[in-house]
Amino acid sequence: MRHIISILLENEAGALSRVAGLFSARGYNIASLTVAPTEDPSLSRMTLVTSGSEGVVDQIRKQLNKLVDVVKLVDLTDNERIEREMLLIKVRAEGGERDEIKRLSDIFRGRIIDVTDRAYTIELTGDGSKLDAFISILQPRRILEVVRSGVIGIARGNGACIPDAP
Repeated sequence: MRHIISILLENEAGALSRVAGLFSARGYNIASLTVAPTEDPSLSRMTLVTSGSEGVVDQIRKQLNKLVDVVKLVDLTDNERIEREMLLIKVRAEGGERDEIKRLSDIFRGRIIDVTDRAYTIELTGDGSKLDAFISILQPRRILEVVRSGVIGIARGNGACIPDAP
């Protein structure tokens, strides 16, 4: 089963390396990984997507919690959540196809962020299935390049993945 794990960790050199090393040393797979500073410059938020049986994912959570850099860990899979991914896609756009690609972009609520005489670069945000659908509609013969951010996620409602107050 796919799991989205949100990790609050110290914003220090080597923190990402220690998390990746844990996965590498134990043969766990990382499907996607995003890291960025939070509102507190001393902390970073890592969103990690992995998969495995409940036992394997439970072991992953326990091992991550043992890392000195980890402040708090939440498996968002267990909660109602909002998840998003960003796609940048460069597509061949010539002649009559330009209007059709613009319409498709509008339907998917994408934005054309770069235009040349032969190509569009489109930015699209949504869940993975939305991005997959957009890619499949554009057909491989039009696609020049695809870049995806990986999943980011946050719990719905009032709760937050922040350290407990002392």
